Amino acid sequence: MPVSVEIPIEKWNGKVREVTLGATAAEGGTRHHTVTVGGANTLPFLAFEGQIPNPPRVALEVRTASPKEEWSQPLVRAWGDVLADPVAWAKAAEGAGADLIVLQLTANDSAGQRMTAAQARRTLRNVLQATGLPLLVFGTGQVELDSELLVAVAEEGVGERLVLGPCEEKTYRTIVAAALAHGHLVVSRTPMDVNLAKQLTILIHDMGMPLERIIMDPTTGALGYGIEYGYSVMERLRLAALQGDTMTQQPMIVTPGEEAWRTKEARAGEGVPAAWGDWETRAINWEAMTAAALIESGADIVVMRHPTAVARVKRMINELMPA
Repeated sequence: MPVSVEIPIEKWNGKVREVTLGATAAEGGTRHHTVTVGGANTLPFLAFEGQIPNPPRVALEVRTASPKEEWSQPLVRAWGDVLADPVAWAKAAEGAGADLIVLQLTANDSAGQRMTAAQARRTLRNVLQATGLPLLVFGTGQVELDSELLVAVAEEGVGERLVLGPCEEKTYRTIVAAALAHGHLVVSRTPMDVNLAKQLTILIHDMGMPLERIIMDPTTGALGYGIEYGYSVMERLRLAALQGDTMTQQPMIVTPGEEAWRTKEARAGEGVPAAWGDWETRAINWEAMTAAALIESGADIVVMRHPTAVARVKRMINELMPA
């Protein structure tokens, strides 16, 4: 005799806050379309328990100076000559299926000279003309230089609803002030810690930044290099958000591309065990698996580097999202 089994359904009181990136012409910008992330009131891909109105999104990193000497050879070969030109690179990234572009400012330009505010303005303007995707602009990691460059970028990008960052303990005041003055969003970045992530969101919000204009970066490690700790922090942030903690309800962004391609498995083509297999295949798998795991832990945006890894992750998202 058949026995019916009732599948338990988890119900949550809270949901992830929706954040919209970019602005179309009708909204004062030049983007072909906007991208909205967040909004879910259930855990990733569990649509039978709640609503998931917006899929996770994939961003591709574009640098203002060529990383050819720094990046792993399989990654350099994937992009070829466009690495020397952020405008051509942005076009290629859009063609590779990116949902968003992360314009990564570098401390020096392609000629090895210190990046100036005028160069940052010009590069932003040219990249905006080259692609219709919403843009995130990340600083160099040098506090004084970023204060100069990101303020200039904020002024140049008025109307575009850029995402500026990362806002960290030493930089958030300047970046948030520039974003507030010119109508942009920000990324808050903290070490892997639930309380620190929540605290920085509170500090940024206390400056007057609406919560609908903050994206949270709790940081992470790559597969085999601390991802399990980053995963657990992101999972705890997402559970707190669903339980109603309003200061943890920001969409999350992480950088699996940067993390995966700095591992030995992605960088080493010689002097490794034969069991590691083909270098390029291994490196692409490392990035794709890192990104996939982080999406399962609650990432709303993953910033990636290799176009083949991007295609694999986007296919996974499409297959797991509810019809």
